[in-house]
Amino acid sequence: MQAWIWFAAAVVLSIAEMLGGEFVLLMLGGGALAGALTALVTDQLWIQLLVFALVSVALVVGARPPLLRRLHKTPQLRSGMDAVIGSQATVISTVDAGGGQVKIGGEVWSAIGVDGHRPLPPGTPVTVVEVRGATAVVIWGQ
Repeated sequence: MQAWIWFAAAVVLSIAEMLGGEFVLLMLGGGALAGALTALVTDQLWIQLLVFALVSVALVVGARPPLLRRLHKTPQLRSGMDAVIGSQATVISTVDAGGGQVKIGGEVWSAIGVDGHRPLPPGTPVTVVEVRGATAVVIWGQ
C-alpha cells in the first residue's frame, strides 16, 4: 500500500511540474518514485523517507542545473557576414591572391585566395575563412 502512495505522489508532483517548469517538483517526483521502489523492498517508513530525501537532493543538485541550462539556452543565429564565414562555396572564375569569383549559397561573390596559396580553378570547392568588405577570402577544400 505504501508503494502506491509514493507512486501517486510521484505522478502528482510530475504533473504539477507542468505548471512551474523549474524542474524542482519533477526532481521531487523522482525522489517519490525512488521511495515507491524502496517501499516494495521494505516497510520501514524511515528508510523510505531517507531514500526519498537523498534521491530528491541528488536530482535537484545534479540533474536540475543541466536541464535548466539546456532549457534556457539561446540558439546561436549567425547573420550577415558571420553567416558566410565557414560556409562552402564553388569557384566560378579562377581565384588567386588578386581576385576571382565564387558562388556562396546561390549568390556570386568577389573572392580572393589566401596569400601564398596556388590559384583555384573554376569548379573547385572552397571554404570561406574571412570576409573583407564585400570580398570573401577562401581556401581550397571543404
